[in-house]
Parts: sequence; C-alpha cells; structure tokens
Amino acid sequence: MLTSLSSATYKTVYNFTGAPDGGDPATQLTFDRAGNAYGTTAAGGSFNFGTVFKISPSGKQTVLYSFSGGVDGLDPHGGVTLDSAGNLYGTTVAGGSGGLCAGDGCGVVFELSLSGGTWIENTLYNFTGLNDGFGPGGALVFDTHGHLYGTAPDGGAHSLGVVFKLSRKGHGWQQSVIHAFTGGKDGSVGSLGSLLLDAKGNLYGVTELGGTYGAGAVYKLSKTPHGPWKTTILYDFKGMPDAANPYGGLIFDNAGNLYGSTYYGGASGVGAVFQLIPGPDGQWQENILYNFQGGTDGSLPTTTLVLTAAGSLYGTTSTGGRPSCDCGTVFKLTLSGGSWNEKIVHRFGVGRDGSSPNYGLTLNRKGNLYGTTPVGGTGGKGTVFQLTQ
Repeated sequence: MLTSLSSATYKTVYNFTGAPDGGDPATQLTFDRAGNAYGTTAAGGSFNFGTVFKISPSGKQTVLYSFSGGVDGLDPHGGVTLDSAGNLYGTTVAGGSGGLCAGDGCGVVFELSLSGGTWIENTLYNFTGLNDGFGPGGALVFDTHGHLYGTAPDGGAHSLGVVFKLSRKGHGWQQSVIHAFTGGKDGSVGSLGSLLLDAKGNLYGVTELGGTYGAGAVYKLSKTPHGPWKTTILYDFKGMPDAANPYGGLIFDNAGNLYGSTYYGGASGVGAVFQLIPGPDGQWQENILYNFQGGTDGSLPTTTLVLTAAGSLYGTTSTGGRPSCDCGTVFKLTLSGGSWNEKIVHRFGVGRDGSSPNYGLTLNRKGNLYGTTPVGGTGGKGTVFQLTQ
C-alpha cells in the first residue's frame, strides 16, 4: 500500500566535482566512531580512475587515495570496510597485475593504512580472471577471525562468478574460492551488496540470475568441519508476480528473518521488497512486503535495506519518483495493522539534489540516514546526502 510523503529533512552534504575529489560515488558509506563517513568513487581523482574518500561530520571532504589505474587497481565500487585499527579494505573492478580482463586488469582487493599522516595502499590480492574470478565490485565483510569475504561476478570454474575468502598467511594474504556459481539451482552472478555474516560464521547472499526459475536465488554458505563449504538455497525467485533479480544484499531482524529487494518482478515487474521467514523444517517462506508500481513510489531498487530499532525498513529506488525526472526515491516501509505501508521519504530531481541512488543507505549513531547518488549535484559528478527524520 502506498501512503503519503513522509516528513524528513533532506540535505546535500557534499557535491563531487570529478577532479581532484572524485566522481561517481558508487558506494555505500561506512562510519567510524568519530562520525566520519568513508566511501569510494568509481571515477575522478588525480588520475580519473577513482578514489577512496572521507567526509567529516562538518561536511569536509578529503581524498585519502587516488587510484592510478595500474597495479593498484581502478574503478573501485561498493565502498570500504573498517577494521578495529582503522584500516580500510575494498575492491576494484579492474586494474591490478593478475591478468588482462577486458584489457585493463581483473581487479584487486586493497587495504589502506595510515602511516606518518599519509594513507598507503597495499594490494592484498590480484585477481587473474581464471578460477579465482574477476571484477569484484562489492564491499567486503570480516569474520571474527579476521578473514575477509566477498564476491566477484565473473570468472570462476564456470565463468559465472565466485564467493571468495582472504586469509592472512605469513606477511601476506591468501585467496581461496569457497563457492563457484554454476548457473543452475545455485544461481549466477553476485550482487551489489555485501555478504551477510551471522553469529555462527555462515554467509548469506543473493544471485542476480540463475536458480530454478532463472530469476535469481537466496543462498547460504556454511562451514563444514573438514572440506568445502556447504551451499544451501533458501529461496528461488519465480518472477512476476513474485520478486525477481535481486541486486542488493540481505539484512536480518532480531527474529532471524531476512529482508531484501529485487530489481525486477513483483506485481508490476519493476521490483519488490521481500521477507524470508525460516521454518522449523528448514524451509524458508517468502512474503512480498511491497510491490513497486513504477510511478511516484519508485522502481527498480538495487538497494540493501536498512532496519531501524523501531522496525521500519528504509531503502532506495534507482528510478521512478518525480514524473519530470524519473531520478529515484528514498522509501520507508512500516508495518501497521498486519500490512506494510510505503511512504516516500524523498523524491530526487529537486534542484541539484542528485539522481539514481543505487547503493542504499547507512544509519549513523545519531539515527540519521546517509547515502550517495552517482550523478547530479552542483558539480554534476554525484552527491553525498543526509536524511533526518
């Protein structure tokens, strides 16, 4: 059910200009304890191959690192992950020294660490485009043992993408593939969102394609005492009127239910928000919480959702919203009387507020929502925005 526009204060925190500050912030934001936000731009910077940036609570932007387009990588997507020491970890879609994929390298996993007031990039792994995959474009996640996990949408044993793990070995890191997608029931191609890690060390994710009906799948990877990881398919999307083709990641609520969004499918074919409920028999039940209509309520979401303490879900749509712009929305879903109601928090296309928010939102410690748009703004190269309810 679509209801009225939700009251919220929208503020553009930063407008990218392309050089030297970066452009196309294809990123979810990450916050440190001091309230600084970190992210990546896929373009711009000193060499026009992307940056890692920091924005202070006052709105001051600092470029921590500009990619040169060589062995250090280029085109970083998905943002960065912080460790307890304040180091930053991320991926680039291309570049590196592992091999030629589409003529410009197969991508890297990188670390940024602060040394003597300067941020130094260290390449932890160079993808080769073979069984190890290539083109990683999503954020990484740490487990409690310090291992990093991520996805690559291409390459692998079946050329349909992989889930990978990086572990410390001596003074370096070792990469291993814990699942290579086959394009069958297990799906194919990873998502824009990061993997979801539970307290037992299990990983949850989605595939954009494949599965029993070819419309994507939700999967779980579990450690086994000895040998390979176990793959369990939790749900196969069926396509209209069911959800189809999830691009964003997954989130849990306190009851162990999963939530996500899909780019296509739903009653109108332009996306849906879904819930998966675990059953005692190991089967998961899907509920469609909202079907996007493709008009002022938004369409084609690529977002990983945000769940607030009050139980509301927030997300973004890449298109729809304002009829004069089709620039996307920020939406809120609230459970009331047994049904979920959608309210639009913001419709993009007002002045130079940006367009096409693809990477979802982040909730900071004060309860404010932050996100990015890859285009638009006063500089035309994207924005960082804040929403205060």
